[in-house]
Amino acid sequence: MSSRNRAYYTLIDHRHYRYRGCAPDPDHPTQAQGDVSVPVNAWLPYTDDEQETPGARNARQAAAQAVCGTCPVLAQCRAYALSETAEGRLSEPEGVWGGMLPLARHRDLVARRTATSPAQAAAAVDERRLAECRTDQKQAVLRSLAAHVDEELVAYGAFMDVRTANWHRSLLCGLLGLDKEKATRAQLLDTARALGVLPAGVRVVPDGAVPIAAAPNTDGSRQRRLARGQRLTPARPIQLILPGYEHLLRVPRPRRTPRPSGAQLRVVRVIAEALTLDAVLTPTPALEPAA
Repeated sequence: MSSRNRAYYTLIDHRHYRYRGCAPDPDHPTQAQGDVSVPVNAWLPYTDDEQETPGARNARQAAAQAVCGTCPVLAQCRAYALSETAEGRLSEPEGVWGGMLPLARHRDLVARRTATSPAQAAAAVDERRLAECRTDQKQAVLRSLAAHVDEELVAYGAFMDVRTANWHRSLLCGLLGLDKEKATRAQLLDTARALGVLPAGVRVVPDGAVPIAAAPNTDGSRQRRLARGQRLTPARPIQLILPGYEHLLRVPRPRRTPRPSGAQLRVVRVIAEALTLDAVLTPTPALEPAA
């Protein structure tokens, strides 16, 4: 069995094939069951009238790709569409298959044929990723990230808003092969410098003993939450108050003045008696009569 036929039967024999997004909806046969607002002919290379404008074609293909994004057989459908016939052509050269447009599938075919080995194909993909990291906006974010730690200062140094700067930082982590959720600022900058994306002459300002996440979400809430949790002083006592046990909250008592010892009291008593005796024995000076 050829690889094309194997990919085809893997697709149609999948247990979720009947629930694919491009299948007709049982209640609306002309609409897709993945999204009833999208017609089933949205995946075809052209519409029924064959006179759609470029804008309408792009909107139709975008709607079809959105449904493909939630399809349970997306991987199998893409594998079949990218397979080749006995003549060396794509199995499905037209239409939307596996969330890919015809041009993207033809480019993938050309890349497979021009690459002499899997290592060279992977190197070509890495070069494309590194080239994407060298765009002006991403270079501005990297240089500003090397100079600043606070996300607002990073955005200000890159001449963009905080959300856009965080979005570029997240893309940089993905392009450099880092985990977007767990990568730190130091890891992102070290990887960028090792791959030649960040010039060696750029000075990186240290961010202290506790690293701050380099790939926050778009609104920066994860970054601020981690920063608050990491800046707690370890020596500061933290009291946990459980519901219903508020009366057990420990309140610090005021410090009491220590009571004097017996020897200290005797010394004070002796000094007081001496002062009193001295006052009694000292004669009072006589007043001179008035002239």
